[in-house]
Amino acid sequence: MEAASGSLLNKHRVGRVIYLGADDALEHMVEAWARRLVGDDPTDDAAWRRAAQLAAGGTPEEIDAFVKCERMRLRLRSLESLPHRILRTMEMVGDRIAILIHDKELLDEEDIFAASLLIYGKSDVPLVRKIGGRYFITPGNLGPRGGICVLDDTGDEIAIHVYNTEGETMLQERLALPRASRPRLPGSPGTGAGTHTNGGVAGRPE
Repeated sequence: MEAASGSLLNKHRVGRVIYLGADDALEHMVEAWARRLVGDDPTDDAAWRRAAQLAAGGTPEEIDAFVKCERMRLRLRSLESLPHRILRTMEMVGDRIAILIHDKELLDEEDIFAASLLIYGKSDVPLVRKIGGRYFITPGNLGPRGGICVLDDTGDEIAIHVYNTEGETMLQERLALPRASRPRLPGSPGTGAGTHTNGGVAGRPE
């Protein structure tokens, strides 16, 4: 799982990663990773204490190493799990509504009606399938057959790229979804065609 997360963050440069498993494996992995980066206390308070100590007597090399590790520690905040207990969330991919869920069997009519993208984790193999005006997408299990999915909304169409844990491309497809025309609420940020997202999802371990 760490290799998959590192690939999404560092190689594919995604802004956000959502783990589609039904366990707390991601939380344990992130905590262990953060401790290896900065020591036994990976909290923000400890980071400020370490910064103060280095400012008082650290060498340039030590300061550079501190900055590099802290940047990576902060990047780990981009790794998220589905909300525990309900194992689903609603997100925006550009201006399209996406439902992310562990088990697609738990989708209801309201989910399917509201969303253009239905992304799920409980699957042995990756799949992109269009049914009506909606796409069902799964990265499959983390392993040699897939497990890592990048959603790229930097063009007029959403590009789906599925990789395995070795970094090999297993599936790629462009989704022909028209952009939604939605009114902008007063005081809200713009979400029009000029705003793009690049995110990733990771399937559950085999």
